[in-house]
Amino acid sequence: MLFHANFPFMPGGFVGVDVFFVISGYLITGLLLREAITTGRIDLPDFYARRARRILPAATVVLVATLALTAIFLPRSAGSRSASKPPAPRSTWSTGSSPAEPTT
Repeated sequence: MLFHANFPFMPGGFVGVDVFFVISGYLITGLLLREAITTGRIDLPDFYARRARRILPAATVVLVATLALTAIFLPRSAGSRSASKPPAPRSTWSTGSSPAEPTT
């Protein structure tokens, strides 16, 4: 997350995302295999319902807290940028070529 705060000593954060997906896949596979071994089948709707019951309460708390803290700490002037030119997006990706010219 420090990468998104533009700290110079954190040039990338891509390995963390890869590690997250590897660990998540490993854990989900383990859960599905355990269900297949104990019940003889995999009930995907029930599996996703269990995941939703586990994840949605925490996601709701994070969303409400983020909205509340944004309302408290975001300056009122931050929403008035629409009158001026928005800042250019910062990207770490490069295609190696210039953008395509619009056709007329």
